[in-house]
Amino acid sequence: MASSSSPTAADQEPLLRRASPSSSIASYDSTSKSLIDEEEAPLAHNNLLDRSVENDVLPETAVLGRNLGWSSAYILIMSRVIGSGIFATPGAIVQSVGSIGITLMLWVAGALIAWLGLAISLEYGCMLPRSGGDKVYLEFVYRRPRFLASILIAVRSVLLGFTASNCIVFGEYVLYAFKREPSQFEGKLLGLGLLTTVVIMHSCFLKTGILIQNVLGWVKIALAIFMVFTSLFVVLFRSNEGIDGASHIKINSNYIWEGSVWNWGIISTAMFKVSYSYAGLSNVNSVLNEVKNPVKTLKSAATTALITSCILYLLVNVAYFLVVPIEDIKDSGELIAALFFERILGTDLGRVLLPLAIATSAAGNVMVVTFSHARVIQEIARQGFLPFSQFISSSRPFGAPMGALITHYIPSFLVISIPAANIYSFILDVEGYPGQFFSIASSAGLIWLRFKRPDLKRPYRAFLPAVGFQIAHSISVIFAPFVPREGLNWKQHLSAVSYAFVGTAILLFGVLYWYIWTVWIPRRNGCSLEETVATLDDGTTVTKLVHVPLGSKQVPATYDE
Repeated sequence: MASSSSPTAADQEPLLRRASPSSSIASYDSTSKSLIDEEEAPLAHNNLLDRSVENDVLPETAVLGRNLGWSSAYILIMSRVIGSGIFATPGAIVQSVGSIGITLMLWVAGALIAWLGLAISLEYGCMLPRSGGDKVYLEFVYRRPRFLASILIAVRSVLLGFTASNCIVFGEYVLYAFKREPSQFEGKLLGLGLLTTVVIMHSCFLKTGILIQNVLGWVKIALAIFMVFTSLFVVLFRSNEGIDGASHIKINSNYIWEGSVWNWGIISTAMFKVSYSYAGLSNVNSVLNEVKNPVKTLKSAATTALITSCILYLLVNVAYFLVVPIEDIKDSGELIAALFFERILGTDLGRVLLPLAIATSAAGNVMVVTFSHARVIQEIARQGFLPFSQFISSSRPFGAPMGALITHYIPSFLVISIPAANIYSFILDVEGYPGQFFSIASSAGLIWLRFKRPDLKRPYRAFLPAVGFQIAHSISVIFAPFVPREGLNWKQHLSAVSYAFVGTAILLFGVLYWYIWTVWIPRRNGCSLEETVATLDDGTTVTKLVHVPLGSKQVPATYDE
């Protein structure tokens, strides 16, 4: 926050330099119609330091340059989508809903819901082609109350944007591969080591990190395809060689739906896990400033990734049911894939080689999530909503957002370090629940923009009834945890849905933080909160929020630290 004293220009020089308005803005397909009229062109060229949300319709190239082509964008999505979810969540889902039928139905429903969310992200991303994802979109739509949308996004991104679940799965599978009993301490230590290595890689060796995550992404796709074909091989050629139980599935309605639990609260919680497995289809939206030909690449790569992931997920689930007996699946926890490979390849090879491959898959997911989420945090810091915003916004000293990566690292480190058993499922739920509120806000905002801002270019248009369905789905998921569950008293029920209270409390904290910082403190001090713009030494333009006395007609030209 701003203090009463202002540093001199000499103090500011090492960190900041005022930008020159001599640069140029290229025209772009998704710019507002009003900005591409000839009479408006000079205005656009004279407002290069104007970081108002209206300029979000213009593309912006990161100071790092555009390093991501179509292949890298596709893998950035696929490596985010195919993480630990398909290898770890099916066991928990089957245990919750009880049957093969509901499980497969949820994966199909999850694919359809993922398509709804992707369509919304595509329209936003093509209309507002800038890094930041929901941060950019919600700021563009919800400008009043002032700064509320920005601060809620900041709180969610910093407090809930951790990369923890895949680090935990990485540790568990490495231990399993080396025939060690699962240990909380050892598993978490391995997870923390992975997270630390990834942050150092992305902070100091940008292009090397991109290359490694691309390779790991293709390895994951190959692994999923391998699982499908090996399960078919077992059913067709080894059904009489001791692979008992699952490969003799009786394809009839009674067996498939046997043990089904038709409780909306339980089903919705299972849907959180399915949705988590599909999460990441909009991953490229967070890094559009670094994508070559961003609009065309976004539409093509995201759609291809959706089709690929949906087919692979459904087939991999079928592979599990063909090879592993359903009772073993229910008891497998996060190790269902390890059981699958052990039954396919035998105890020695199956227990060592393939769990290591899954650990590698989880590591690839950690790499792309860390890569993209750091860009979101960097964009938030550029708006001045985080402490140490200059450090977090900068791409120095190694040409990568080291400050944003460290900001992402700290909460992830703390969450992984929590000494609690079964923390994996709780992390998935507490990440997913608050996301439904943002899903409603972005979906409703898209409909509002269609009618209020027809002047905006839209290279991609979502199907509006599908957007409405997405809103209805998110509302139902928000209220689902409070549907009574059979066999649980009210204390047990509240304990089972504690994730909903934790997620909601974090959002309420964001509202309280917004009120104190942007309303109460300025009102108490007799000033207003204004924005001033400058450029860091690496060329990154940033905004600073400063307190200006009421009645003053001039906003400070330099930062007031």
